[in-house]
Amino acid sequence: MTNDITTNSNESSDINKQVNTSIVIGALLIILGILAIALPVFTTIFAETWVALILMSAGFAKLVYATHTRREGGFLLKILLSGLYIATGVMLLVYPRTGILTLTLLIGSFLLTEGTFELILAFRLRPQQNWTWVLGNGIVTLFLGALIWFQFPSNAPWLLGTLLGSSIVVTGISRVMLSLNARSSLPESNQAA
Repeated sequence: MTNDITTNSNESSDINKQVNTSIVIGALLIILGILAIALPVFTTIFAETWVALILMSAGFAKLVYATHTRREGGFLLKILLSGLYIATGVMLLVYPRTGILTLTLLIGSFLLTEGTFELILAFRLRPQQNWTWVLGNGIVTLFLGALIWFQFPSNAPWLLGTLLGSSIVVTGISRVMLSLNARSSLPESNQAA
């Protein structure tokens, strides 16, 4: 019986430590997100460089894959595809302003397309209850896409950084809130631990 109590106490203590760690990580994400929003040009350049490095890494991985599977067919196409990835990543690194402009247009186009599809979906869901949430989402998304396009290129230096920072802040807030919810569900004797 004492062994079961000790085991339950250890498990609850471990859960409490995980919840506390999650709250700290959420708070750090909020701080980093606020910094990203406060320094949007720096964050935009960082995001563009990150995309370039990811593309280059993917290109080199595809190149290795192509050489390992050269007897299975499609070798030339695999090499060309890896070259495209690598060349695109290098171009983003060498010409960051062009990369930022391109990524901004891609995000604007994506939001316009998503907003249009959300509006179509909303009207298909119209007989259902709460269909207006989908409609509202479509309108806001379409508005954001149009805003990006109509303010282009003046918004390019700060847009990616602001969006990334906002996403990080929301992620941090949701993590903290979920962790606080988990903490409130713990027995009271373990919350102080």
